[in-house]
Amino acid sequence: MNPADEILDIVDEHDRVVTQAPRGEAYARGLRHRCVFIQVRDAEGRLFVHRRTATKLVFPALYDLFVGGVVGAGESYDEAALREAEEELGVSGLPEPAYLFKFLYEDGAGHGWWSAVYEVRCDLPVRPQVEEVQWHAFLTDEEVAARLGEWEWVPDGLAAHERLRVFRAAG
Repeated sequence: MNPADEILDIVDEHDRVVTQAPRGEAYARGLRHRCVFIQVRDAEGRLFVHRRTATKLVFPALYDLFVGGVVGAGESYDEAALREAEEELGVSGLPEPAYLFKFLYEDGAGHGWWSAVYEVRCDLPVRPQVEEVQWHAFLTDEEVAARLGEWEWVPDGLAAHERLRVFRAAG
């Protein structure tokens, strides 16, 4: 299936489903929908970082600190988190990602999505989807920090990363 044809739940400012629409239409019309962000660390505590392919509908060829994606129509955030993590990492049998928090991401240009943030440890060898991931590596927190000012990152992932930093500092 063409990703633009995937049916999404369209939600209001309180994350209540109001209708459904194809992903391509939701993006084009700026319809609020749902997404999941999963922070993945390996057994050594390194963070999975990747560069999105140039064919992605949103933020093509940018770097990302999370795996994830849209929540399909009728799908729960938890279901989407596990599905997206396994799909993007190219693994099966991943532990269920742990839910951390949710926030409404808005890009300032009329587009926004409810974003549920999760974390998971992946001890399995990863084989990321070539359709989704152009490059990947597990990086230490220090390596990530050094690249935050150098590489071009997806803006919603940076927002989730900053919120996660504040969430952990408050915890």
